[in-house]
Amino acid sequence: MSAAATGRDILIHHDKDELAQATAARLLTRLADAQAAHGTASAVLTGGRNGNALLAAVAASGDRDRIDWSRLDLWWGDERFLPENDPERNHTQAREALLDAVPLDPARLHVMPPSDGPYAGDAEAAAEAYATELAAAAGPDATARVPAFDVLLLGVGPDTHVASLFPEHPALRETERTVVGVHGAPKPPPTRLSLTLPAIRAAREVWLLAAGEDKAGAVACALAGSGELQAPAAAVCGSSRTLWLLDEAAASRLPATT
Repeated sequence: MSAAATGRDILIHHDKDELAQATAARLLTRLADAQAAHGTASAVLTGGRNGNALLAAVAASGDRDRIDWSRLDLWWGDERFLPENDPERNHTQAREALLDAVPLDPARLHVMPPSDGPYAGDAEAAAEAYATELAAAAGPDATARVPAFDVLLLGVGPDTHVASLFPEHPALRETERTVVGVHGAPKPPPTRLSLTLPAIRAAREVWLLAAGEDKAGAVACALAGSGELQAPAAAVCGSSRTLWLLDEAAASRLPATT
């Protein structure tokens, strides 16, 4: 089922499994189209239960080889600033769900630095290094200092957070930097790395994923037009498309006309 709203599209699926499978098919098609159009494709991954379910559905899809994995750039929207291979890191979970099963070019896998890497627990230095990597990939003529990602995936938290941008958190107010260290996050771990709103908004398409009744309030709040400081999910958009991908439980508090 689909519904239209100003500046965004909303697709509602029966349950979380249908959401993951349908979104996997949609993602593979979008990336294959991008490769056909300009040779390569780029996507920004998200963690959490919905992000990982999507990656597992891509891994299980019979169509996963529709794309050339060696010509795909993968980035992260946020990361838990933990040691490399920590089971709570988004990258570790993505490897288990999908990445270890497909023939990626290691040079095109852009992982946010771990806390035990060269930045020795300095989240701000790690954020600056990732911002530098983004800027290099964007090229000298890019005004946004990040690539124009084909698809940027975001999970929506029960508190309306996206990436590691939490309601009322100082990182939401950042307008210059593309990546920040997040300190004092209201859910563990407290230290994270995150793309900022300007970096997210540079993507061609932003897809927001939410499944489950515990996400219903956040979805309703964000789609009702709440302010970005109160509801970060309301603040994100793509330059060409913003797509909300929900299951019926997550959409249960939306007005019938949404």
